[in-house]
Amino acid sequence: MGAAVAAEIAQGGRGIFLSLSLGERGSPTIPPAKYGAMQREATEKAARILGAEADFLSYPDAEIPFTDEASLTVADRIRNFKPASVITQWSGSWHKDHQTCHALVRDAIFYAGLASLERTLPAHSVAKLLFAENWEDITNFVPDTYLDISAVYDKWVKGCSVFPMWRGETGFRYNDFYQSLAVARGCLGGFQ
Repeated sequence: MGAAVAAEIAQGGRGIFLSLSLGERGSPTIPPAKYGAMQREATEKAARILGAEADFLSYPDAEIPFTDEASLTVADRIRNFKPASVITQWSGSWHKDHQTCHALVRDAIFYAGLASLERTLPAHSVAKLLFAENWEDITNFVPDTYLDISAVYDKWVKGCSVFPMWRGETGFRYNDFYQSLAVARGCLGGFQ
């Protein structure tokens, strides 16, 4: 999602990363409290590198609830930030939190735009919902939108490199996978 956000910011837009959890249980070797702090710090640093903002909810990793209360919490963030577009997880994931995130965001967009639903802030309708390609969320994912990230590619890689998982600390070669994927999708989209 970072490359798309960086491209939007480079064109004069705004970007906010909303983390539902810190992913503190994502490392097989680093204790959850320490890894969560590392993830939060990395998210904040990556956001600064890309010129974006970071916002955090405090659901425990692997325990994000799919409830109306959680959906309304995300809807309140949407009403606050007023995004034209939202990029989130694809539904076809083996990762429980990614499945939940997909469903929460879908419902949150509905709630955020519902003028008759009284909340602290007025309703805001999101014009476009997009799904990021993710190796963990690949079941039935069919890419249909290609963005030219050539101008922000190096900045995106720099932002990604602050995350422990990008450097291979969780066992998957994120760096190799996503840089290769960017080139492959660039070939299909006609971009660098």
